[in-house]
Amino acid sequence: MTTHDADQVIDRARYRRIIRFFARAIFHLAWWDVFLGRFPLIRGYVRRSRPDRLRQLSRRFRALAVEMGGVMIKLGQFLSSRVDVLPPEITAELQGLQDEVPPVASEAIQAVLQAELGELASRFSEIETEPMAAASLGQTHRAWLSTGVAANGRGPAVAVKIQRPHIEDIVRTDLAALRAVAPWIMRYRPVRRRANVPALMDEFARTLWEELDYLSEADNAERFAQMFASDRNVYIPRVYRQHSTGRVLTLENVEAIKITDMAEMTAANIDPARVAATLFDAYFRQVFQEGFFHADPHPGNFFVRPREQAGDQRANGSRPFELIFVDFGMVGRIPQPMADNLRRVLVSVTRRDARSLTAAYNDMGFFLPGTDLERITEAQARVLNQIWGRKLLDLSRPDPAEVQEIGQEFKDILFDFPFQLPQDFIYLGRAIGMLSGLVSQLDPQINPWYVIERYGRQLIDDDRAGEFGWELLREWLRPFILLPARLDRLMTSVEEGRFVLQTNLERQTMRRLDSLEQRVGQLKWGILAGAAWLSGTLFYVNGNTELGVASWLAAGLLSLWMLWAK
Repeated sequence: MTTHDADQVIDRARYRRIIRFFARAIFHLAWWDVFLGRFPLIRGYVRRSRPDRLRQLSRRFRALAVEMGGVMIKLGQFLSSRVDVLPPEITAELQGLQDEVPPVASEAIQAVLQAELGELASRFSEIETEPMAAASLGQTHRAWLSTGVAANGRGPAVAVKIQRPHIEDIVRTDLAALRAVAPWIMRYRPVRRRANVPALMDEFARTLWEELDYLSEADNAERFAQMFASDRNVYIPRVYRQHSTGRVLTLENVEAIKITDMAEMTAANIDPARVAATLFDAYFRQVFQEGFFHADPHPGNFFVRPREQAGDQRANGSRPFELIFVDFGMVGRIPQPMADNLRRVLVSVTRRDARSLTAAYNDMGFFLPGTDLERITEAQARVLNQIWGRKLLDLSRPDPAEVQEIGQEFKDILFDFPFQLPQDFIYLGRAIGMLSGLVSQLDPQINPWYVIERYGRQLIDDDRAGEFGWELLREWLRPFILLPARLDRLMTSVEEGRFVLQTNLERQTMRRLDSLEQRVGQLKWGILAGAAWLSGTLFYVNGNTELGVASWLAAGLLSLWMLWAK
């Protein structure tokens, strides 16, 4: 609970509307996928209709989010990144919500600006009434300062970011409603196994309140400026502190070529492939060196500006440029244990060491308790050998035949699906996904392994990497160190007649038998519930109302038991 939540200003009508939507959605999923999905006669139809039902449900949420704005937009963007928990029908439908936010009326936004900064004429020579960008929490307007007026009668060009009216009350209401919904979602076992929804809500709320503090965003912008001060290829806009408050942020206007405008880049003689490489490199530095990264690599948050200095023309004829970052409200901070493990991941991938890679992922919490790590290591070794050296576009669009081949070989892992996304990795995972799509759009031929290997080798050679080198050495030596003890236990088991040889095939068979046993139990309760529903209907039709109601009550209790026991 944050200090923001202590204020009791809650829009009850808005609160009830959010609760109703999620209550209907959860009931829909429980009725179709949990209850009806247990009956053999209609199970096939339930499974076939599931993608269309999820798409319709996602479209209804998307329409609600666009209409209500506020946290609903942010939640949709957040959910679109949870590919580890949510089906692709949901995540795909919710992508792009950022582009559907309607702007606030000019009079209302001007009132917020004046309440925060006072008399505007002494600060700005001109402010455009139409926004240059509208987002869920605020919108940005072009303006010109009244100081340092040039020959054109305008001062320096700035971008003024202004919060939406009453947005704090809207955020407080929406978060209160979502916190009420979170325990309901935790009742669904597949979600409960892989995500702590109330904890995710706390993380989501913390990041949201940070985004609403524009002075904190100014701090972030200045930290990024310091990080890239010596990098001529990356530019961070200047912050005008004297024209900024907690609800208004004034930055240097750095509008230039949009990063997705390939035609304009080509016309300016800028090579999009070099832009992709610069973006990739900038993020590797943020994640693996600084532990502080721009968590919203949306295409609208990057510009490309040609550099004009003489003597900068490259031998290959392409023009030098600056990659410009904007919008610093959503940033990620990588805790030290996670940073250490991420470096271990990079070094392990560089060395193609599947065992140490599995250990690093396990330490970060990517696997559910009880996961067969040996089998995961086998799968990772297979995948590493399969994908090493491939282009990013090929990685994002794998060959279906290869996917099927690997899936057949490791279908026991896919059947159990023992994976989860750690809470600390949520925003980094989202950023990596968005960044991959943007980089492959700029340069379909880009080879990410070059950057991975370069940074991995740098970590191996760096003084800081000494601990990782020793750690990897210990991991390699551990099986040999433990070998005498394992041999002793093995010989003791053989002598005492307790030795059992279990192959991978037997492990798969045991998993399937356990699953089959569970499904048989579910079928038993499903048959009893169905019989109770049918009996109740027959009793009622034949005039025995009391027995009919009693049978329906029993069927309802059995259905609830099936739902809670799943």
